[in-house]
Amino acid sequence: MYRRIRELREDADLTQKEMSQILSCSQQVYSNYELGQRDIPTHILIALAQYFKTSTDYILGLRDDR
Repeated sequence: MYRRIRELREDADLTQKEMSQILSCSQQVYSNYELGQRDIPTHILIALAQYFKTSTDYILGLRDDR
């Protein structure tokens, strides 16, 4: 899951700072999500899926197709 959110962000040419602003969290908190050092809250997971126009199942690793 953590690798996928990083890949989605990088594919969109966004920095962690830009992504954190989109999600209304600090860059450090977002970095911790990508590193797996902090669990991703449900509302953030949903926001990521909506922003990247993908499913939460893809982000969670339950599906391989975006």
